[in-house]
Amino acid sequence: MESRNPIVKVLLVEDDKNLCFILQSTLEDIIGNYRVTVASNGQEGLEMLAAGVFDIIVSDVEMPLLNGTEMVRQIRLTHPDLPILFITGMTNVRDVINGYQSGADMYIKKPFLPEELDAHIQALLKLRHPESNTPVCEEEKTVFHIGKYRFSLTQRTLSFGNENWTLTKRESEILERLCQHKNEVVNRDKLLAELWGTTDFYASRSLDVFVTKLRKYLSLDPDISLKTLKSIGLCLSDRPGQKCPF
Repeated sequence: MESRNPIVKVLLVEDDKNLCFILQSTLEDIIGNYRVTVASNGQEGLEMLAAGVFDIIVSDVEMPLLNGTEMVRQIRLTHPDLPILFITGMTNVRDVINGYQSGADMYIKKPFLPEELDAHIQALLKLRHPESNTPVCEEEKTVFHIGKYRFSLTQRTLSFGNENWTLTKRESEILERLCQHKNEVVNRDKLLAELWGTTDFYASRSLDVFVTKLRKYLSLDPDISLKTLKSIGLCLSDRPGQKCPF
């Protein structure tokens, strides 16, 4: 029997509720190695992507609020390597070309069977990761998405569109802990003890300097806030509807 990937996290962006139900139930309950999150339009798809980590996006093209082509253009600013598959009834050659130019990796034309979608997803994941059966979501341990930013822990890089910054080891360590506890208070003394091995005055002032630099890096996205509560802790938030608890 062919070896398959572990659980694959799919973001399905589709305004047809019946099609969503069929695809989600078949992929999760019958084929069985999928976890499907559904968004009903491109704007909702962007919001869900900002809040989670996915192995692949499967998206319709014609949708209300924000169509699939424009959604993909925005996604490619922060997720250049995320596999994206269009499902569409559109057959016009120009529409297909526009879709690929926006950043899509593959097309499936409607109607299709869920098993066909499964085959295309597996093929696309294999093309992106030919030497591994591990889905892209394993990168969530080393890659974090902060609003419209992408932070690579292993490369110590922070990216926003075409802007890229190389972080110091200490900046990366601080940002990693903040990303692991978004919208939560990260205890200041615990952070100092873990990274500096002391909570003295000089270590505390050094932490403040690094936080100021990180706040400057993250200032291009107005939805991001990095707040400090003196003597207590830090809190990173990147969603307008979710605020730090102080």
